[in-house]
Order: sequence, then structure tokens, then C-alpha cells
Amino acid sequence: MKLIANWKSVAKTAHSMWAFYASLFCLLLPEVIFWGFGIDTNPRIWWVLGVALLIYGILGRLWDQGIDRTKMRSPWIVGVMALGLVAVLAMQHGTSLTNVVTGTSAPSVTAEIATPTATPAVTASSDATFLEIAVPFVGRWEGLRLEAYLDIVGVPTVCYGETKGVRLGDSYTKAECDEMLAREIISYRDRLRPAFTSQTLANRLPIPRDVAFTSLAYNVGVSGTSKSTAVRRLNEGSIAGACTALGWWNKAGGRVVRGLVNRRTEETELCMRGVA
Repeated sequence: MKLIANWKSVAKTAHSMWAFYASLFCLLLPEVIFWGFGIDTNPRIWWVLGVALLIYGILGRLWDQGIDRTKMRSPWIVGVMALGLVAVLAMQHGTSLTNVVTGTSAPSVTAEIATPTATPAVTASSDATFLEIAVPFVGRWEGLRLEAYLDIVGVPTVCYGETKGVRLGDSYTKAECDEMLAREIISYRDRLRPAFTSQTLANRLPIPRDVAFTSLAYNVGVSGTSKSTAVRRLNEGSIAGACTALGWWNKAGGRVVRGLVNRRTEETELCMRGVA
């Protein structure tokens, strides 16, 4: 392979080449954002922008770009592309999902924030053990904010997604937030109970598996979880099949979200504990 005589000029001044550079940038930047900040951006926007830049670069090779001159014939093209990238980044930031880890907004809890010191309704030692696993597990995926903030739609939010009675300027300790989350987790678990058969409740739902199914319900809703293949398989006695089906809930807005894939993977691992 032999380089063209003016390859340096082409690499530096051809705006079609800069379109190729920008297209590569669109391919790599989402990965950098995810691995560096844990933010799962919308791949559709990157795909459209990347393909548009690639097409422009291909067509640009057929135009006179002033490469044989001392400067670019159309330097504004690079500026337009740069502004486009900045606009996309701003759009990504503005349309980020409320929970950047799971890819879904945390559900609103029903407990009153006005009484944050109230303790969770723990009625047995098994409930206490359940919460010891469930609160840090669910809380890690939902994300903790100790000071009230406006979510993506402008609703004051605090702790692990609490919105009821929240005002900007409110602040809570982690212990208070954990108590609110614990109450809500117990509520979700109790509302999911009717979906399981008595045999499942007695023999197929140890605490780690119970946490896994409750975490799914907290994330996608009790109704969806109750009607899921995962619950049906567990009631039929197919524990491994039920745990596998938990992993199917990995989409938001019709696309696979890496944060959801990661959460479902950990839920599946919890579910499979003790399974030979």
C-alpha cells in the first residue's frame, strides 16, 4: 500500500476526513461515557449522527475541498460538525433517564417523608434478614441522593427516588433514606406474594431469591412481575428456568440497556443461589 503524495494535507484539511474522525468519535464516546461515568446514553442518537457523518465523508471525497490550497475551502464545515456534537451531548444530558444505572426511573414510594424516623414494618427475623440483603441491593441500583433535587421532569426528588412531600432544600441522612426504602421494599414484596403458589412460598423462595424477585418488581412493577414467565416457571418448579427469565427484563423504550442487563445479571445470580 502506498500513501498518496499529499496525504498529510488530506488528513489535516479535508473536511470529509474530519467527518470520518467525527464518525469514529461517535462510535467510541458512548463507551467512554458508560465506563467512565456509568451513564448509558441513547445509542439511536449516536447511530444517526455517526451514519450521517460517514455518508458526508464518503460524498465529500467527490468534492473539491481546497486541499491544494493553504487552508480549507469550507472551514465552517468543521465548526458545524463540532456544534452538532456539542448539541448531541447536551441532548444526551437533558434526556438522560432519571436512574442512569438501571435505565428506568425509580418508582415513587408511598411512605410519608414527614415521618422519616419511623422504622420499617419488620414482623419476623426473616424479614430483618431479607432487608439486610434487599436494601443495599436495591438501593445501589436505584441511586442515593441525600439532598432534594429536580428530576428530569422537574419533580423534587430525594433519597432513592422518593417524591411524595419532597421540597427543594430538604435533606436526609442515609439511615433515613434506608428506612424509607425498606418500607417500600416490604410493600412491593407483600404485593407480589399473591402471584406465588403456597408451595412456592414454602419451598422455592429462600431469601436471596425473594430479594431477586422483589427487586424486579420494584424496578418494573408488581403487575408485570406477577404475570411474568419468571413467576410462572417458579410456580411450576423450574427454578433455573425462572431465574433465567429474570434476565429477559433488560429493555427500556424498546432497546436493551446495559444498566438493566447488569441489574438483571445480579438478580439472576441471587436467584440461583443454592441451585445445583
